[in-house]
Amino acid sequence: MSEKIIDLGNGFWNIRGDLRIGGVLNVGTQASLVQLGSGEFAMLDSYPLSGEIRDQVMQMTDQGRAVTAVLNLHPYHTLHCQAVARDFPQARLYGTERHRRQHPDLDWQPTLIDTPEAAATFASDFVLTVPRGIAHTTANERVHAGSVLAWHPASATLHVDDTINVLPMPGPLKRIMGEDKLFMHPTMSKALTGDPDCIEQLGAWVDELAHTCANLRHLCAAHSGIRSFAPGEFGPALKKAFDRTLPGLRKALQS
Repeated sequence: MSEKIIDLGNGFWNIRGDLRIGGVLNVGTQASLVQLGSGEFAMLDSYPLSGEIRDQVMQMTDQGRAVTAVLNLHPYHTLHCQAVARDFPQARLYGTERHRRQHPDLDWQPTLIDTPEAAATFASDFVLTVPRGIAHTTANERVHAGSVLAWHPASATLHVDDTINVLPMPGPLKRIMGEDKLFMHPTMSKALTGDPDCIEQLGAWVDELAHTCANLRHLCAAHSGIRSFAPGEFGPALKKAFDRTLPGLRKALQS
């Protein structure tokens, strides 16, 4: 995967970045630059900008001065918070409780990004939504199913880290099996809260997300890329992805 910035239109740019496990396997990561209705900019997630991407972002944002907020959406995506805080020192820095624990030296906003207060703060530009029925963080730090999802109605784009993924289909398979497939994060069953109705809560949240994003055009997934949809296609694809997880979720709840 090579680093690149992709203009999805209507003030939304997705940055595809590199993330190497053990310095070798590149699983990729993302951030997004979004122009707000005010004309200012926000970053969704943190990524160290360099080279041509950095030059382009700085040119668009008055050398970074127009970036007024950084929204760190996934509690386990913490590697690059310091780099982005240095790039945009004037931006309000939002994150989860885990971000604050990992980087106590940074000047975090008191409002956590996974709260209704944060959702209200950014409601004029985004719908910030947190899955119900699963824990945002667990004692097992390999369980990455929980995150804050950011829906940007102006560009009909959903920015999501880990909770929803895209399975890329190679060319020959795509001709047989169709477009890249959606799937829920493999650790979803391990993130269940254990409440008797947690699966129903999660299913209701999936239905709400499908309704909210009914006209979705672009899904930006952290480690698996971007998939484009025709209006009305995303909701059924999301519900199919959730339905495929149900046997595993039910088994996990019973064990």
